[in-house]
Amino acid sequence: MTNSCLNYCWEKNANPPSMILANKLLQQNQCSVTQEYGPQLSNQLDSWLAQVQPSLRPARAVIAPHAGYTYCGTCAAHAYKQVDPLHTKHVFILGPSHHVHLNGCALSSASICKTPLYDLNIDQQIYAELWQTGLFERMSIEVDEEEHSIEMHLPFVAKVMESRRDDFTIVPILVGSLNDSREKEYGKLFSKYLNDPSNLFVISSDFCHWGHRFRYTYYDETHGEIYNSVKHLDRMGMDLIEQLDPVAFSNYLKKYRNTICGRHPIGVLLNAATELKNMGVGMSFTFLNYAQSSHCRKLQDSSVSYAAGALLVP
Repeated sequence: MTNSCLNYCWEKNANPPSMILANKLLQQNQCSVTQEYGPQLSNQLDSWLAQVQPSLRPARAVIAPHAGYTYCGTCAAHAYKQVDPLHTKHVFILGPSHHVHLNGCALSSASICKTPLYDLNIDQQIYAELWQTGLFERMSIEVDEEEHSIEMHLPFVAKVMESRRDDFTIVPILVGSLNDSREKEYGKLFSKYLNDPSNLFVISSDFCHWGHRFRYTYYDETHGEIYNSVKHLDRMGMDLIEQLDPVAFSNYLKKYRNTICGRHPIGVLLNAATELKNMGVGMSFTFLNYAQSSHCRKLQDSSVSYAAGALLVP
């Protein structure tokens, strides 16, 4: 099955530019959509990537945001610049579920994801391996269409893998509300894939969602303005991620309740890394960029934080 709804139109006169999930439009006007918006999107991705140095290449995994590109495109480019297409054959994309409750993880019902750049093939062999474990369910096309946490990464994946467009596949995985033991279980499962240098893991996550509209207003006045408190809060979590410590990261989340929407995909990655470290595999994680959608100074304000980082396995 082709998921014709996982396509991207850059809305004109929108702030931020957003991606339209419009099945009827895309079925009727797929060619014109690609011709009109493909070059514009491709050029914008090139521009963001050109501003970044490949300081941690080749990355085995990256953490990158999934918000509107106006807000997080520059930040996400810091992660994707670390991807080396010559080393990559399979791109695992782990995104949090925003619209449906899952106790585990789910696989797409599609076989192809279309973007304005080119089509991305879902790896059916790896999907079959994962399905046989009994740990996954299938998400419907409707759920797939509604969820943006994986979708927003597809143009970046297509862009950085452009030179190998016929030689790689994607493995999209929707991650549910996992408890600590399930994060460990999935981490152990994915560790063998993380250990393979031909695989890249993309962990989709924004960081703190601050403000009354997010029902989260933690504020430590010792750090001055609210946005500095938010930055310090995020930095505490980022430090624990850089330590590749799933237990400490989980305890941090329980203590501060930071609204990191991709906390469960991050937890799976940290547990996979821990599994490999216990086998003697050396690795390191470094954050490369941090940004906020706006600087909160009063309780009526709101913001979302973004961070980009990369995992190296020597």
